[in-house]
Amino acid sequence: MIKVTFTGGRDLEEALKALSKHTARKGVARRVLKRAAKLFADRANALAPRGEEGVLEESYGVGTKLTKRQTQKARREGRDDVFMYAGTSDPAGLQQEFGNARHSAQPHARPAWDATQQAIFDQIQSDMTAEVSKAVARAERKAARAARKP
Repeated sequence: MIKVTFTGGRDLEEALKALSKHTARKGVARRVLKRAAKLFADRANALAPRGEEGVLEESYGVGTKLTKRQTQKARREGRDDVFMYAGTSDPAGLQQEFGNARHSAQPHARPAWDATQQAIFDQIQSDMTAEVSKAVARAERKAARAARKP
C-alpha cells in the first residue's frame, strides 16, 4: 500500500486556473512531472542488476510515450490530463523484476519506488509551486504588454 502526504492541492489548482491557456497548464505539469519521475528512473538504474551486456541498468527513463501494446492497455481519461511514464525500455526488465522459470526475481524497480516515492511527491509540490508562480508572472507580463499596445 502506498501512503503519501500531499498538501496545498486546492491552492495549486486555483493558481493553475489563473493561467489563461490550456497549453501553459499542461506544459507546467509536464516539466514538473518529468523532473520528479527522473528521481525514480535514476534510482532504478542504480539498483538494476548488472548483466554481461550491461543494458538494463541504463534502460530506465522518463517520457510521455508508450509502446503500441502499452497504449492499448492504458486508460486515458480526458484532454486535461497529463501523463508521464517512468520505466525500462528493455523487455527483460520485467523478467528481472519478477523472475521466471529459469531464474529467481531480482527486484529493483519496486525498491527504487519505495526509496523515492515521498521525495517525488515533495519535489512535485515544491516544483509545481515555483513553476506555477513563474507561469502566472509570465502571463501577467504578457497581458501588461498587450494592454500597452495601441
